Amino acid sequence: DRFMAALALLLLLPVLVAIAAAIKLADKGPALFTQTRVGKDGHTFKIYKFRTMVVDAEARLAKLMPANDLDGVLFKLRRDPRITPIGAKLRKYSLDEFPQFINVLKGEMSLVGPRPALPAEAEKYADHVRRRLVVKPGLTGMWQVNGRSDLSWDESVRLDLRYVENWSFALDLQILWKTVSVLLRGSGAY
Repeated sequence: DRFMAALALLLLLPVLVAIAAAIKLADKGPALFTQTRVGKDGHTFKIYKFRTMVVDAEARLAKLMPANDLDGVLFKLRRDPRITPIGAKLRKYSLDEFPQFINVLKGEMSLVGPRPALPAEAEKYADHVRRRLVVKPGLTGMWQVNGRSDLSWDESVRLDLRYVENWSFALDLQILWKTVSVLLRGSGAY
């Protein structure tokens, strides 16, 4: 994981700089967004992403909660008014996730694994869902290659738990291979 993350960061450096500059030029706010997430065994860490929303997006969240498009503990809006124009493009192809290679390099995440949860989400987990936390969260995973944001909460959990219970190096390679195709299509991301 760490070797591949270091290699990816090195190869993607010009792209990362260009994306950061585009975000900064678009609205003068910070290019990176950090957020606390829950990792392996419930340990928290700061996740790195390119900022795709307005600077005060977290403060606006409470007003938008009643409009949640998803069931379960996740919050998603297909047409989230907080997303910037450049942010929409970054999200479509998951380019906003590239800084997470830093989290992989630091050992907080893996290339493949369950989605890293927000602490408020993890607090609401049923006992069986907490099994997602026995492995490191991933930059990509089963739910990302099988529908992304178009999946229900139950489907996402089922896929993440299937990964946890059936992990193998071959499965990781298969998910990484499928991730390339999903990213190029840009479907299911918002």
